[in-house]
Amino acid sequence: MSQPTESHVDVLVIGAGPAGMMCANALARAGIHVKIIDQRTLGVLYGQADGIQSRSVEVLQSYGLAEPILREAAQLHVAAFYHPGRDGGIECTGRAPVISDFSARYPFEITLRHVTIERIFLDALKHYGVYVDRPRRPSAIEISDNPDELSSTSSYPVKVTAERLDAAEGDSKTEIIHAKFVVGADGAHSWVRKALGIEMQGEQTDYIWGVLDMVLDTDFPDVRNRTAIHSTSGSAMIIPREGDSIRLYIQLSDQDVIDPSTGRVDKNRITPSELISVARKIFYPYELSDPKEIEWWTIYIIGQRVASSFSSKNRVFIAGDACHTHSPKAGQGMNASMNDTHNLAWKLTHVLRGWADLSILKTYEHERRKYALDLIDFDKELATLFSTKPQTEENKDGVSHERFFGTFQTYGGFASGIGVQYSPCAIVEPKHQQHAEGLVIGGRMLPHVFVRAADTRPINIQDMLPADVRFKVLFFVGHLTEMKRAALDVLAAELSKPTSVLYKYSADGNLATVFDIITIMSGKKGDINYLTVPAMFRPHWSRYVFTPSWRSFVVGGADFD
Repeated sequence: MSQPTESHVDVLVIGAGPAGMMCANALARAGIHVKIIDQRTLGVLYGQADGIQSRSVEVLQSYGLAEPILREAAQLHVAAFYHPGRDGGIECTGRAPVISDFSARYPFEITLRHVTIERIFLDALKHYGVYVDRPRRPSAIEISDNPDELSSTSSYPVKVTAERLDAAEGDSKTEIIHAKFVVGADGAHSWVRKALGIEMQGEQTDYIWGVLDMVLDTDFPDVRNRTAIHSTSGSAMIIPREGDSIRLYIQLSDQDVIDPSTGRVDKNRITPSELISVARKIFYPYELSDPKEIEWWTIYIIGQRVASSFSSKNRVFIAGDACHTHSPKAGQGMNASMNDTHNLAWKLTHVLRGWADLSILKTYEHERRKYALDLIDFDKELATLFSTKPQTEENKDGVSHERFFGTFQTYGGFASGIGVQYSPCAIVEPKHQQHAEGLVIGGRMLPHVFVRAADTRPINIQDMLPADVRFKVLFFVGHLTEMKRAALDVLAAELSKPTSVLYKYSADGNLATVFDIITIMSGKKGDINYLTVPAMFRPHWSRYVFTPSWRSFVVGGADFD
């Protein structure tokens, strides 16, 4: 029998879904030695999460991945709401922008097949020489108890044993991977989470839904808008897809799909045709034809749970569905997962490079578990609204259009990701917030188009802040008067000292390794000569931008200054 193969890596990622792919891509891009394994022979071909929110598009753009996704995705700009009408059927009670926040760079939600998103990530990983090892099934994980090993970033305190499910006769069927860190992104039934003994806290609801991806002929006027339908026969939701496809969610009753002998949901108790029959009652008086094509369908019962912990010994972390589950109607599944590992990857990189202490990794759970708990609160409200009968003349206590629409508006910033704000911790310190009230500490950098001074090219500030793990230092210098130039000369002299904060944290003495300096000023193009600014503030001609008015750092009515 062949001996197990052994390898050493900085980070082992278990699971090649959106959370795992985002993590591996971010780490590989930063030059970290990463290995990613998955027990599936192939990725997901149909179904699964496919909605990407506005903030997630901004994050993908920071990795250079937004363009191929936007090119192939469907865009959702309008949300429509339907409620019971007086004739017994449904009628439109309102329409609103899917994204109402004026600061949105991408004022829409997009949908794209899971398999396409995975392909785009795989292509990005290939560029860095990283490939998903398939099929590999983890079977054991050990974390050292040695304090010296756990406190040293040069040690490999985690040992994972994986089975090579495709091993040829005579080849080793076992692989042992020694890792400095492990990220478990292996889904709702996470092997990593269970192996660590981490509990999922929460509950399973009584809400049962069917879902179909299909091409459908209908006279329903909002079939290409994100649509929520409340009828006396149940609820439904439409999510437009690429091409002519839609995803249709349909509320079901217990007797439709519950096996009375087990009390569990049994997919064999219903067919796609029966799901369409249920939908026809909900959509009355509009007509639904038999689908031309059904790409995928399933039924599910909503579970709303959050892991009791997101890590073990600050060396093994879980992310995505492995640490939070909720209904898909919130449109957060893939977004929450990718943003989990977007949050974690840069912190792992800083620790591995020696730029940050291991303690910074504790902020991952602080920030993302709070987000997950907020997400469950949002999902509970949404799931209850969808699954409760609507208000009618006969049912005065039902859910009104005003309540449903109000919830949509209230949670809009959270759902889009634009309004997410992290609370104070080791890396979020709001005590100086008054100096820049329009830039919310703990929130995202607002998009704004400036003009690059050297070539007068318009450029969005977000495109000057790529996810390259460097600290971005932005100097807002206003109008460059003689007095301002003198003040900048003094500041440049202070920052050039070996004891300054910039040089203190630049291990090799090269500021550009750790810090990306960008200078932003106000004024007219003809009056600006960026070469008059001290060299400290113009490390490269592309890092100096201006805006042609004094109070111009404005997005959605908020001033940066």
